[in-house]
Amino acid sequence: RLQGYTEDEYFTASDLNVYYDPDNRLWHKRPDWFLAVGVPFLSAGGDMRLSYVTWQEAVNPFVVVELISPGTEAEDLGETTAEPEAPPPKWVVYEQILQVPYYVVFNRYTDELRVFKLAAGHYQEQSLPDNRLWIPELDIGLGLWYGTYAEGTHRQTERQWLRWYDADGQWLMTDAELARQRTEAERQRAEAERQRAEAERQRAEAERQRAEAEQQKALAEQRRANDAEVQLATLKAKLRAQGIDPNGLLE
Repeated sequence: RLQGYTEDEYFTASDLNVYYDPDNRLWHKRPDWFLAVGVPFLSAGGDMRLSYVTWQEAVNPFVVVELISPGTEAEDLGETTAEPEAPPPKWVVYEQILQVPYYVVFNRYTDELRVFKLAAGHYQEQSLPDNRLWIPELDIGLGLWYGTYAEGTHRQTERQWLRWYDADGQWLMTDAELARQRTEAERQRAEAERQRAEAERQRAEAERQRAEAEQQKALAEQRRANDAEVQLATLKAKLRAQGIDPNGLLE
């Protein structure tokens, strides 16, 4: 999620072939990760890209990230030269052919982060206070963050990771964190709805109990009235049996 850009305005990929020479169309590099600004996430035909062909896209990557391994370290850091008739090494492709503005190299084995910025046609290594680099052209920063990140479905790894941050220095949320945030928000929404439904059920139950109490009260009143009438009728009958007019006595 690049700040200030929609998904139709940038493209990112991992381990995707980048073809860079129209005269040698099979020559390519395969960055561990790269960002191109000014191209949509999907190809012009609306499909997922199977490769990135620079002369068709007309936009070169803006940031390239390589994760150093013992077998690629020399080429990643520009310490190799091309053999005759062979494709040029990464450093030459990124610096001189594609002229990628920012080249990021991270050594997973030593947790060393190095960033090179293109200036006057050549890469210059940047100072990284707190292992962070701010990229003003994109209004975003890249740095090292220590924490636990899920790789795949099950594996959790605690270590140093490359991570983006915003203008306030706050780390941007990963897709996994955003998914957890959405899940938690949905859980809280469902819980609030459950509590609302429970409160409504309790209110309805209280109303039912109140109505039932009112009904029982009315029945009790009716029973008392009936009992009083029966008692009065019994009393009148006894008085008549004694030759007394009850109507005169009870007026």
